[in-house]
Amino acid sequence: MIAAYFAGGVLGLLAVLTCIKLVVLARGRKRALSEIRNTSVEPLPGYGSVDRCSIMPLLDFHAARGDLKREPGVSYLVKAGTKRILVDLGYNHAKEHPSPLLHNMQILGVDPSALDMIFISHAHPDHLGGMREHRDRTFSVSRGKVKLGRVPVFAPVEVAPSAHNPGPVVQVVSWPRVLAPGVASIGAIPRELFLMGPVREQALAVHVKGKGIALVIGCGHQTIERIIERARMLFREPVFAVVGGLHFPVKGGRIKVGPINVQKLVGSDLPPWKGLRASEVERAIVLLKSLDLEILALSPHDSSDWALSRFRSEFPVAYRELKAGDEIVL
Repeated sequence: MIAAYFAGGVLGLLAVLTCIKLVVLARGRKRALSEIRNTSVEPLPGYGSVDRCSIMPLLDFHAARGDLKREPGVSYLVKAGTKRILVDLGYNHAKEHPSPLLHNMQILGVDPSALDMIFISHAHPDHLGGMREHRDRTFSVSRGKVKLGRVPVFAPVEVAPSAHNPGPVVQVVSWPRVLAPGVASIGAIPRELFLMGPVREQALAVHVKGKGIALVIGCGHQTIERIIERARMLFREPVFAVVGGLHFPVKGGRIKVGPINVQKLVGSDLPPWKGLRASEVERAIVLLKSLDLEILALSPHDSSDWALSRFRSEFPVAYRELKAGDEIVL
């Protein structure tokens, strides 16, 4: 009898907490949508171009070589003209030093002190370098000393360098902004996520001369529809390449607690039983097909094998496998 009362009490508490979360979700979603509707975005002037660009995945769920580490977090080295840009800093779930990211950087010959800038797509643990970093609003390359110097860091919200890598100078990017010739942020786009709460995410845009705009995306929490819409507002040139995460853990996921697909649970601004369905993948395919992409490379860190297989089959020429250590030349 006592066990039955206890179980009933736990279920009741969970029901109350779920109701509270749903109310918070609905209010946050309303705020985010209102901000998006009331945001006026003008074409970005004087953004310039680069003659060449490549993207080297430094860390992801898959690796191209056995000596490289992998995890459900991401980091990319973007070479845009003469600039070396580190996009996101991985997860380092085990709190290691060297972290999986730093280990892979060392194997691939990437010197952290030679970076020209760091671009943080959004302040989630798999992009800031860990759970502690997410909690403290800091970022880390690893859980030990790493020399970065006074490299500029562009983030959509306030974050600070951790004690492990002091020196970087953070600038908050709220609006679309040119970061270097041919390199820009499309600006922060808000969204409210179930359990995770509000998130502001930016994507990196590189104008490759004679080709168009390449988009490097962290998780795509903004939705690919809003990312493409923003790019069309900002740039005269078409989008020819999309590289990064779109967060489609549909029919599977990389992070599970028992049978629960955690990535699906937290990845939508709708209740779990309404959001992140196969229909969203199909809608994204239709949109991306309309762009006539030359390159589409999607991160497996936040999308299921089923979702990736759908994109792979629908883009047989443009699709590239995204693996740590496998450089994509645009």
